[in-house]
Amino acid sequence: MNPSLSAIVLAGGKSSRMGQDKALIEIEGVPLLRRVCEAALQCTSRVYVVTPWIERYREVIPPTCHLIQEQPLPAETRPHGPLVGFSQALAHVETDWVLLLACDLPCLQGKVLQRWAGELQSSGDAIALLPRTEKGWDVLCGFYRTKCLTSLIAAIERGERSFQGWLAQETIKEITVSDPGMLFNCNTREDLAALQTLRDRF
Repeated sequence: MNPSLSAIVLAGGKSSRMGQDKALIEIEGVPLLRRVCEAALQCTSRVYVVTPWIERYREVIPPTCHLIQEQPLPAETRPHGPLVGFSQALAHVETDWVLLLACDLPCLQGKVLQRWAGELQSSGDAIALLPRTEKGWDVLCGFYRTKCLTSLIAAIERGERSFQGWLAQETIKEITVSDPGMLFNCNTREDLAALQTLRDRF
């Protein structure tokens, strides 16, 4: 366990492409949200789940995890997205670093997350350690300095709702990923169909 690390799991999406709540979809009998929490618990005992639906997930997550109520922004009627959810949860974190995870990562491996966490001490002045894909930074499977909250809130207050937009102004260190399959997101029914073949590699 890393004493300078907490974890935040985002569970605020509407799962519109899946057609059902993907956090509750069972993989080998375990809901996706619980699987992600259990992977995070291999790195830290301080795991927070931020969601608008506290009661929906109370019996799903491991008992040592903490639920944080995601709040709508004043005067906004549409969903505000993961950037805002992250900022609301980050305000509760007291450690120097936080591991941020989406709730739809069925191939996460705790031992790999632990290895990544070992790079935090050599991160220099970076505010985040993230994997990079062909689409840019993989923002929902990586580490952030808790002190980035000031910069994050400022970005939100000027209307930014994109992680990529916010991070474009920040110093990021890249995490080397030996198997990109660990970053697989389960967003659609087609993803579910492809998942079994992918999981055979782990």
